[in-house]
Amino acid sequence: MSPSVRLQEMIRVIRSARTQGEERGVIQRECAAIRAQFRQGDNGSRSHNLAKLLYVHMLGYPAHFGQMECVRLIASPRYNEKRIGYLGAMMLLDEKQDASLLITNSIKNDLSHSSQYVQSLALCTLACMGSAEMCRDLAPEIERLLRASNSYIKKKAALCAVHIVRKVPELGELFTPSARSLLSEKNHGVLHGAVVLITELCERNPDTLDQCRKAVPELVQIMKGLVMSGYSPEHNVAGISDPFLQVRILRLLRILGRNNDTASDAMNDLLAQVATNTDSSKTAGSAVLYETVLTIMDIKSESGLRVLAVNILGRFLLNNDRNIRYVSMTSLQKIVQTDHNAVQRHRGTIVDCLKDQDASVQRRALELSLALVSAVNIRSLMKELLLFLSSCPLELRAHTTSGIFIAADRYAPSQRWHIDTILHVLTTAGGDVRDETVPNLIQLITTAAELHSYTVHKLYRALVTDISQQSLVQVACWCIGEYGDLLLKGECEETEPVQVTEDDVLDALETVLQSHMSSPATRAFALTATMKLSTRITNNVDRIRSIVSIYGSCIDVELQQRAVEYNALFKKYDHMRAAVLERMPVIDKNSPGHSNGDFTAGFKEPELVKVKQAETDRPQETTDQACDLLGLLGDSAQPLQPTTAPSSASTNIGGDLLDLLGGLDPIPAPTVTVYEKNDLSLKLQTDKKTDTGVTVTFTAFNSSDTDISSFTLQVAVPKSVQLQMKAPSGDLIPAQGAGPVTQTVFLSNPNKVNLKMRVRVQYSKQGSVCQDMLQIDSFPAPAWQ
Repeated sequence: MSPSVRLQEMIRVIRSARTQGEERGVIQRECAAIRAQFRQGDNGSRSHNLAKLLYVHMLGYPAHFGQMECVRLIASPRYNEKRIGYLGAMMLLDEKQDASLLITNSIKNDLSHSSQYVQSLALCTLACMGSAEMCRDLAPEIERLLRASNSYIKKKAALCAVHIVRKVPELGELFTPSARSLLSEKNHGVLHGAVVLITELCERNPDTLDQCRKAVPELVQIMKGLVMSGYSPEHNVAGISDPFLQVRILRLLRILGRNNDTASDAMNDLLAQVATNTDSSKTAGSAVLYETVLTIMDIKSESGLRVLAVNILGRFLLNNDRNIRYVSMTSLQKIVQTDHNAVQRHRGTIVDCLKDQDASVQRRALELSLALVSAVNIRSLMKELLLFLSSCPLELRAHTTSGIFIAADRYAPSQRWHIDTILHVLTTAGGDVRDETVPNLIQLITTAAELHSYTVHKLYRALVTDISQQSLVQVACWCIGEYGDLLLKGECEETEPVQVTEDDVLDALETVLQSHMSSPATRAFALTATMKLSTRITNNVDRIRSIVSIYGSCIDVELQQRAVEYNALFKKYDHMRAAVLERMPVIDKNSPGHSNGDFTAGFKEPELVKVKQAETDRPQETTDQACDLLGLLGDSAQPLQPTTAPSSASTNIGGDLLDLLGGLDPIPAPTVTVYEKNDLSLKLQTDKKTDTGVTVTFTAFNSSDTDISSFTLQVAVPKSVQLQMKAPSGDLIPAQGAGPVTQTVFLSNPNKVNLKMRVRVQYSKQGSVCQDMLQIDSFPAPAWQ
């Protein structure tokens, strides 16, 4: 291939290469020829060679040696050379390259050129790769072009100004007056550039946002003109007049109407008009309607308008396009807490989306269905969720089971229904449930005394049918060990009783012990259940003793220890066996292991720290004094009560010590940073208000150059702690630490347990939604001191 080959011929030869090595050889020869011609200074073929070099760059090969040729071509007076030069600069240069500074003067000269096309090239290049220094130097020229008479140039200048504002936010004030004046233009390209520029200015500067709110009536008139205008072939897209401009205006109105009653009232009628007059059968119309819905939900709109927005999203659920259905459910998920009744009307359509073949649509439908569960629809909706569980993908099973358990725990109409639901889940997907499911179900069973016989019969049937579901087998073993006598009696009013002998029960437990599918924890449940049956049956105690003795030499240390201890009960402490193996007492629901909060299932409450008591062989007075001193630490589960009269020397000593410490003021708690990410920091401070109440204050700071919006906090604590969240000071965190957002949480902790807290942080930054979960395991003093 000769050095003077045309671009089209070079492309043809490269594409005809049979191997990568052959392609690489062709490109190396051509690059060598291009270098030689660059050194010779052949002005006639300079642009031709640079065009070929740009194609080589697009294929991923190095082309940095053409950067200086870009600078030379930009300075050329010929338009065709300038065009290739500017294109090369946009592709080969960036703000990190020193060569980019060499074209600043050329761009400035071309911005004042008599030809609009040369000006356009300079504007496009500056908007593409202009560094902060270039933007500062050329910002006055861009502002001048925003006031030009040529619409073509104003459109390009507006988009270039957007890049400058993003690079150097403090230059935004320079463009604000010109941007406002562009809204009076008739050219749609200029209007589009103006709306994008004003949007960027409002997001960067709160003062500009207040100024631009005065332009809401003007924006409303432009939008009305687009909605009500007749057919315009120049701007028509699938029957919608310039949907791109409509979407941009709606997005700007959403920013201007947020947290502002006046601006929201001015656009309510327009939003209703757009929502009712836009055809959603085409993608362009759906895009406009979707932006309309987001705007309605984000501003302070009327209740009827919000219902209309939810109905639009409901129509989207019937669309054949899965992307539109996914977007609709994502939006409904955000508003289901605030507009629950309106979303509830579309429950049937949402449940139908569980049958979709797309896994992402199924996941969104599942999350939304779980959010719609209430005390009114718990039975009907749970049937659909259980049906979905039987056929859902493996990656969704854990999430489905967790959501069903939370919904059943919150809205169960009866204890029997609750138990049946959990057992159904364990039978269907017992291997996908969380670890805390077993103790939670055991707690539920112990509290339902009238259902013990029914539960043990049902679990025995399930155990005999299938021992592969470990969680189900563990609960079944526990119930058989506790209520085996009820099983053997064969009396059950709620279900058909099963006639079971002692040998049948022991055979079932031995099967679990010997099965290769049983985990060590499951075998431990089965061994303990077998031991407990020794006090509930009469004819097979020797068989139980034999089973237990076998595991005294088990390789599993846990099973071996249990078996040795149980053997000791048989041999040395047989007179105590009945008392040791009696039924477990009812488990308090507020005991450790139960959680408070939807998104923290399995968040275990920390146990009380027990302080060692004094030795029992010490004198009584010394022991009393030690207990009084320990009481000062706040260790007791009950709050200390002041004594009205001393009853002994020990109480006098303890009272004196309490009096000495009673006058001290609490030390202010330090501020602790609990979250730092994406230039957002979240700090926590505690303030003790009462003996059992503490106020926790979260303060969020934004150190980035852009505002953070839609900031929300969700908090969950153990169920023994009562939680009360106050309204936040706002949901917009200004940039550069201009103003923090605070939210106060009041915690009531009557048991004075060690506090743990789980916090979900959600916010939007530069159009992307961020969500993080953090757990706080230690709090600064004086949380419970």
